[in-house]
Amino acid sequence: MCNRLARLFAIPIGVILLTLALSQLTLAQNNERPRARDAGLVVGIFDPGPLNAITDVPGVLVGHETVIRGDDIRTGVTAIIPAPGNLYESPIPASLQVGNGYGKLIGATQIRELGEIETPILLTCTLCVWSAANALKEWVYETMDVGENTINPVVGETNDGRVNNMWADPVQRAEVYAALNNANSGPVQEGSVGAGTGTQAFGWKGGIGTASRQLPQAIGSYTVGVLVQTNYGGIMSINGAPVGRELNNYPYRFLLAPEDDGDQDDGSIMIVIATDAPLTPRNLDRLGMRAIMGLGRTGSYASNGSGDYVISFSTHPDVRKPRFYAEPLLTPELSNGSMSALFAAVAEATEEAIYNAIFKATSISSSRGELNAVPLDELLDILREYRALNWNDSLPHSR
Repeated sequence: MCNRLARLFAIPIGVILLTLALSQLTLAQNNERPRARDAGLVVGIFDPGPLNAITDVPGVLVGHETVIRGDDIRTGVTAIIPAPGNLYESPIPASLQVGNGYGKLIGATQIRELGEIETPILLTCTLCVWSAANALKEWVYETMDVGENTINPVVGETNDGRVNNMWADPVQRAEVYAALNNANSGPVQEGSVGAGTGTQAFGWKGGIGTASRQLPQAIGSYTVGVLVQTNYGGIMSINGAPVGRELNNYPYRFLLAPEDDGDQDDGSIMIVIATDAPLTPRNLDRLGMRAIMGLGRTGSYASNGSGDYVISFSTHPDVRKPRFYAEPLLTPELSNGSMSALFAAVAEATEEAIYNAIFKATSISSSRGELNAVPLDELLDILREYRALNWNDSLPHSR
C-alpha cells in the first residue's frame, strides 16, 4: 500500500482527477448497459446459475484492477482465484487448450505436463505479462506456505495496444495485488474493466464477460462457469443473426467493397472455465475444446494473429490431490458418457460470456485511438429483425 501511495502522489493532481473522473464515468456507463440476457438474448437451453457468472462455481473468486492514467494508459488486470486454501500444497486439476497459439501465456507448459494449477490465474495486457507474473509470484509466497520451492504463475493476455501504451508496462505489483486482494465470490463486473479495459471484439469495444450454466439434478446438478477476455476479430454473429454484416463491420470488407478501408481480422481471446464436476485433466481438456465451439458460434475463425487459449479447472474437492503423498490416490471422475451435457453447457456459457462482454463494454479512447461500444439500440433492432431475442418465450420448451 505504501508503494502504491508513493506512486500515486508522484502523479500530477490533474492526472489523478482525470483518472478518477474516467473511472467513475466508465462505471456509470457500465451499469447503464444491460447484460445480454437482461436484453432478451437467451443462449442455449440450460439455465444459468444465480449470478450467471464464473463465481457460481463454489470457491471461485474474481477481482479486477482497472488502470487508466494520463492520455495513453487504458488497461488493467483481472485475477481468478480458482479455489480456497494453499494451491501449492493442494493443486487443482486443470488443462489448457490452444485454439491458435499466437500469444504469450505464462505457465502453459507445466499445466500441460502436470495437469494442475498451483497459483491464481491473471489476465492482463500483452507486454504486461512478465511484470504481472513476477507480482503474482510474490503474492503467492506472501500468502501461502510454499517454502523454498518454485511456483508456476499462470498469466494470460490479449493485445490492447490500440488504445493502451502497453510498452510502458503499466501493470505492476500494486495493480496485481489490488486485483488479487479484492477478489470475491459475488457478481463479476463486466465490459471495460480490469483486463478488458482496452480490448475489442469484432472491431467494437469488447472486454470482460462471464456466464454460467447449471445442469438439471437428473444429470448431476453440476455448475460450469466461464470468464472471457475478448480481443478478437471475425464476422460477428449473435444467436445466428448476421450482426457484423448488418452493422457493416467485418473483415475483408475493404476487398469486397473497395470504398471501405477498414479491417478487423486479428485479435485474441482468453477463456477460463471453472466447474465443480469431478473431472481429471483428460476430460477438462475435452471440456476446453467445446469452449472453442462456443467461440466459433459468435463468428470467430481464429485468424493467424489470434491467440485463443482456454484454461479449464475443476474445484471438486475429491479430485484435488496433495502435492506430496506416498500412497496411490483414488480419484473420482465422471464417465465419458456423462460429459455430453457439460460439453453443451460450456459451449453455451462461453457464447453468452462473449455476448455479455460486448453488451456491457463502454467506449474507450486515448491519444492512441478509440474503441466504440456497439450501438445497443441498433444491435437490438437487428436481433429483433432476425428473431434472435426472447427465445424462452417464442420457442417450444419443456420447462
